[in-house]
Amino acid sequence: MSRKNEKKRNFIILIAFAAAFSLLLGVSLGVADHSEVASAAELSSTVTVSSMSLGANNTLGVSLEDYIASNGIELQDDEETVFDEDEEEILIDETEEAVAGGSYTVTPFDTWVQMYASDTVNVRAGAGTDYDRLGKVAWGTEITVTGVTDNGWYEVLFKDMLGYIRGDYVVADMPGIPYLFVGDSRTVQLQMAVGSTDKAYVAKVGEGYSYFKNVGITGIQQNAGKGTKMIINFGVNDLANASKYISLVNSYIDTWENAGITVYYSSVTPVGSSASVSNSQIEAFNAKLQEGLDPRVHWIDSYTYLMQTGFESSDGLHYNKSTYKNLYAYYMSVISQDTQQ
Repeated sequence: MSRKNEKKRNFIILIAFAAAFSLLLGVSLGVADHSEVASAAELSSTVTVSSMSLGANNTLGVSLEDYIASNGIELQDDEETVFDEDEEEILIDETEEAVAGGSYTVTPFDTWVQMYASDTVNVRAGAGTDYDRLGKVAWGTEITVTGVTDNGWYEVLFKDMLGYIRGDYVVADMPGIPYLFVGDSRTVQLQMAVGSTDKAYVAKVGEGYSYFKNVGITGIQQNAGKGTKMIINFGVNDLANASKYISLVNSYIDTWENAGITVYYSSVTPVGSSASVSNSQIEAFNAKLQEGLDPRVHWIDSYTYLMQTGFESSDGLHYNKSTYKNLYAYYMSVISQDTQQ
């Protein structure tokens, strides 16, 4: 075959291959485009609004609990809260089996309702933990609730748009502070280490039983309420007053329990060799307190925790920031375990 004819044959083959490739590419793009449209249509059909009747932002004629019960709505209870440490935002990833977005129905309220966030919690673009976070609301924030979903979320107004918050983190009345710490200088320094977001403190350097009785009890009444976890940590400055601490706490446990406060007493934590008291004295105080406190007072054995994990102290009595952060994390782990039981 001549070189001229061979070039011509190769050129024809190249044209045929290009045509076939173009045809295959067109089919592929068509399929991909159709698939994307289908996905968009599927997503847009996941939210169904059963009524378009939205009224002025007033209150419901029935309680929200009754409203939810009568509509067969069920609240779920996986994690959706947000915790701040050192005033920096830390978002906790929800469990995989939490609530997927999926299909849900929104029932708008005829009249909008003012409610409150019972914790610092995420606001999402849809009623499920796989929807994007729009932001967060802090504990105690007043929220305008515009509707409720059939999978246990509230539709809310958030920055001039609609968002969704898990139903079990929205309450009708102003909630008690989530965590209240009551104590002496060690509690003061704990506050300096972990901050005050979602937490309140009734504490003063160098104080003990008299401060607890005359100032602390009033501070508890002013700060704690339904849902508050209260952690008491007195004793290092007056180890001889174990019996007085037992009597005072036990005399108020009924009042605190009736108010919806969960009470924890953190053991006096260990000291270094340069402290004015000894660890053997602290151990005796802790043993007496643990034995004498009402069973409804949850005991946190922070003494053993720090003895096992270690601590750093410049004066033998007060810790560095890292130790206080570890101690706070231990408090939260004990409280979390109690909540799950």
